Amino acid sequence: MNKLILHIPHASEYIPDSAMYIFDQKTLKQEVLKLTDWHTDDLFLFEDALTVKANFSRVFCDVERFPEDSNEIMAQYGMGVIYEKNDEGLTIRNITPVNRESILKDYYWPHHEKLHQAVEQQLTENGKATIVDCHSFPDKPFKRDLNQNQDRPDFNIGTDTFHTPKKLIKLSKNFFNEKGFSVGVDWPYSGTIVPLTHYKKNKNVQSIMLEVNRSLYLNENANSRSKQYLKTKAIIQEYLKLLQENCNLL
Repeated sequence: MNKLILHIPHASEYIPDSAMYIFDQKTLKQEVLKLTDWHTDDLFLFEDALTVKANFSRVFCDVERFPEDSNEIMAQYGMGVIYEKNDEGLTIRNITPVNRESILKDYYWPHHEKLHQAVEQQLTENGKATIVDCHSFPDKPFKRDLNQNQDRPDFNIGTDTFHTPKKLIKLSKNFFNEKGFSVGVDWPYSGTIVPLTHYKKNKNVQSIMLEVNRSLYLNENANSRSKQYLKTKAIIQEYLKLLQENCNLL
């Protein structure tokens, strides 16, 4: 049976090496609190899925970014694969070329190799791989967000023109709409992850991003679970089950 591949890149708050940061620890923790996709490793926990989770904070190394700044739109804000600035635009650390290569070698590429291996396993066993890129997002935009629209949806579906079948988009939109939720498609954030070895090359590697508005499951301005947490988790679990049942048909 085809297993979903759950990619969970931003759930960790762990900073492996804080020595290079010029921020004090309190300010650094505030940035981690702000940018972490809290509890997504539990919200998206799904039986029989293959889970690939980054065990370090995006503030240290963001595995969702392209490794080359020339290909990464957020690099112009100092928030490429290795953040040098925070959401306020202030410098948080000074990265040398040596630092950069070391972080990519020890953290970025090993993570992507795990994702690659999960995809290869599914291609070998089933001829198709389906990735769900698992995220959450704040109810109000970050200062560095490209989309500053304040009217954010309950859920967002991120797509890729090559790797996200239209039937998968329709299935996802209909599911959440029928549950009474608003759904954005590539807003407030767009795209979905695909291993670079298959990117724009293999349509048997399918991918869709699902992001949940943090107001649906977190207490305001905190990382603690709200009274709606379990209800929101149940909705996500039902969605993942629907994908697993239909991924071979898309």
